[in-house]
Amino acid sequence: MPPTPTLILASASPRRRELLARLGVTPLRIAAADIDETPQPAELPRPHAARLARSKALALSAMAAAEAAHVLAGDTVVAVGRRILPKAEDPDTATACLRLLSGRRHRVFTAIALLAPDGTLRERISETQLRFKPLTEGEIAAYVASGEWQGKAGGYAIQGSAEALVAWMAGSHSGVIGLPLFETRALLKAAGFPLG
Repeated sequence: MPPTPTLILASASPRRRELLARLGVTPLRIAAADIDETPQPAELPRPHAARLARSKALALSAMAAAEAAHVLAGDTVVAVGRRILPKAEDPDTATACLRLLSGRRHRVFTAIALLAPDGTLRERISETQLRFKPLTEGEIAAYVASGEWQGKAGGYAIQGSAEALVAWMAGSHSGVIGLPLFETRALLKAAGFPLG
């Protein structure tokens, strides 16, 4: 019987770690990959998310080989049409994102990449469509004051109070949080992880 594979999670996100635990998987190590996440000229949201997830996994390829472990990496992109929204690092950016998202449909792409110790790369992507209710300036200000948006793509975290602002959603809730469980389970099972 082959040994149970081990996993390096290429993310410092506690949300990704919590979601991975729902599949019964505990990473051997957490090792965030430091890559340039700047979109390339004319790069569209879906390929941008896929490229970043792949780059994060490949950045840890030496560690994967040395530890005979798989590397799981992911990246989440929020988009309005062809426009990729930034990760909000300040209140002004968060406010601008929320004003843009108010009352309109947007998409969240979360790409995942699983790199095996032998260099085999498996990839999946989830796409979720969401629509926020029309937001008042007071609602935007209250959400920005909460601080939940810090470091979040598109300036919001659906696992927090922003979920109450979502009028409609089609797709993966866990994907919007940052790790689509259906796609992640499929990749891990294909790689030999015993997930039942």
